Amino acid sequence: MQHDGHIVQNVPLRDIAKNGYHWYWIDFDEPTKREEKELTRFFRFHPLAVEDCLENSHQRPKMDNYGHYIFLLVHALNKGTFDPLELDLFVNERMLVTFHYNSLVSVNQVWNIIGAGGQTIRYDDPVSIVHMIIDTIVDEYFPFVYEIEDRLNQIEEKTDENSSRSLMDELFDVRHDMQKLRRSLMPMRDLLYRVLNSNRISFAKEQQHYFQDVYDHVMKLVEMLESYREFSSDVRDNYISISSDKMNNIMMTLTVITTIFMPLTFIAGLYGMNFIYMPELRHPYAYFIVLAIMAAIAFTMFMVFKKIGWLTFSRSKKKKRRRIFLSKKFMK
Repeated sequence: MQHDGHIVQNVPLRDIAKNGYHWYWIDFDEPTKREEKELTRFFRFHPLAVEDCLENSHQRPKMDNYGHYIFLLVHALNKGTFDPLELDLFVNERMLVTFHYNSLVSVNQVWNIIGAGGQTIRYDDPVSIVHMIIDTIVDEYFPFVYEIEDRLNQIEEKTDENSSRSLMDELFDVRHDMQKLRRSLMPMRDLLYRVLNSNRISFAKEQQHYFQDVYDHVMKLVEMLESYREFSSDVRDNYISISSDKMNNIMMTLTVITTIFMPLTFIAGLYGMNFIYMPELRHPYAYFIVLAIMAAIAFTMFMVFKKIGWLTFSRSKKKKRRRIFLSKKFMK
């Protein structure tokens, strides 16, 4: 931007210092090897900051102060996998350099806004642009957090019907996605806290209220995820409780049946022995008498088990519905 507020685009690097611009923003979008070298050759950034940019190894969001500029590392969101996409920013009063290997919607959106020169948009200095970029990145998290809520509610509705192992697999997939979001949002929260409370970023003091607003949004997202995490644990525990109750009923049924047939099996085995001198074998009504005795034993044991409560199987009561209605509470 020139001193008169006019926006100039596509300026060669060598002309930036010559023309004395009020401030400038250079965006390295999917940089080449030659463009990577400009971080050291033209801008002379600290080697450690350049190393953080080039590693692209999903580092935690952070802020480093290098005296005449601040280095920020933030995480955008891959909308397909929920994996973090690294964005590196170098900022001071007159300069903003953004570096990212993946094309980011948030950066492109702010770039187009600045290029259009809308009068309702604040772009008085590079710090304002940093705020706009981070605010746009944080806003992108909300739809995916709401999607987590919808998926959990769908899983809860299914557990009222026929629960299966697939529901547990789906639940663990949701918890895995939540963990990915938390791994990005928790460090982002710490990063914004440092930006708000650091005394070394003197040129960002005027933007403190705006960064505070972004920090509040991140806190809301973190609180929503924590609530969803607790809710998913309740759904998981409910499924395990129902499955355990069903298993106990099955084991109780098999135990009762086995116990009733034990004396019957003993009698059948006893009279199935091939001995010659067994007086009962020659009795004309021995077969019917033994059957009557076996039936009496089975009936007696059945009544005894029923009296002591072994045949009173517990039925899984329909669990209370616990839905999450956080959207309005946590809306911006």
